[in-house]
Amino acid sequence: MSSKLTLPLILLSGLIFLAQLSFSTGQTVVKGAYWFPDSGFPASSINSSLFTHLFCAFADLNSANYQVTVSSSNSAPFSSFTQTVQKNNPAVKTLLSIGGGNANPATFAAMASQASRRKSFINSSITLARSYNFHGLDLDWEYPSSTTEMTNLGSLLTEWRAAVANESKASGKTALLLAAAVFRSADYYTINYPFQAISNSLDWINVMAYDFYGPGWSPKNTGPPAALYNSQVSGNAGITSWIQAGLAAKKIVLGLPFYGYAWRLLNANNHGLYAPANGSAIGQYGDQGYNQIRNFISQNGAQTVYNATVVTNYCYSGTTWIGYDDTQSISAKVSYAKVTKGLLGYFAWHVGADNSNWALSQTASSTWG
Repeated sequence: MSSKLTLPLILLSGLIFLAQLSFSTGQTVVKGAYWFPDSGFPASSINSSLFTHLFCAFADLNSANYQVTVSSSNSAPFSSFTQTVQKNNPAVKTLLSIGGGNANPATFAAMASQASRRKSFINSSITLARSYNFHGLDLDWEYPSSTTEMTNLGSLLTEWRAAVANESKASGKTALLLAAAVFRSADYYTINYPFQAISNSLDWINVMAYDFYGPGWSPKNTGPPAALYNSQVSGNAGITSWIQAGLAAKKIVLGLPFYGYAWRLLNANNHGLYAPANGSAIGQYGDQGYNQIRNFISQNGAQTVYNATVVTNYCYSGTTWIGYDDTQSISAKVSYAKVTKGLLGYFAWHVGADNSNWALSQTASSTWG
């Protein structure tokens, strides 16, 4: 090879590498949390100084034309969300989240199955994000449940990234961030996610490493709702599976639950992990925000336990047993994300469930540093 060509080729290769690197590590850290108006917690009350990214949830997917829309009741708070949270932290980035656990997964599957429908979704999402001044978009399709749906998800993400790049070039604006909330592990009950499309097209994924146990689906025994380590299902197993599938650690964000679940013990004197239970102690599903759990502990003189082996907290009083994450679990998980696995960061569901002192958010932010 001619020496005259060697240097330019080296420089070109370096520029290509840097371009790829800048995309894959465009965010130095994600300290994120979701907010939704039905939580009853106003966006204006968010201590946005504790976060780098905030997700506004949820935009809807129209089942007739496959366009992304915002309900009339959410239009005002969504359109002002970025301006509101940037008052306390001008640097915080906002993403509009689409879908969520209450959305019909069949509508997302139908949208992703045809190129014209995907285009409708993509174009409307970009238009909506720009008109509402969001910095990015977050797909929360729970969950693609067949090989075909996973393949179509890959096509959607690839086309979404291309459209976002084209819009950025045409408008001269910074490209929108693209993220997705995904299952706790790299396969949805043996059905693999489209790893290459995710790696090439998304800035990061939000791994929902919680809801492992709850009285609504495991009523006969208490359990750690979001254990980091466990012989059965755990956050570590899920994160490890994503990395083993080939996804860079710096594309992965660990989910933290700012809530827990309350079981009714069969015997008040048998109150450990996996103790016999009989469904929910509070409400239909037993879900309780961290602020509600701390109030329960205070009002009932509940005993609290931190299990460092599993990395979970629980408390009990009488026949009520609540599994949750307190500051010890949050600190251990954030340290795990940063030091043990070298992840991009963490996110919480949801910001309005923290207590008035921002105990969990403060702990997570300070642990990361």
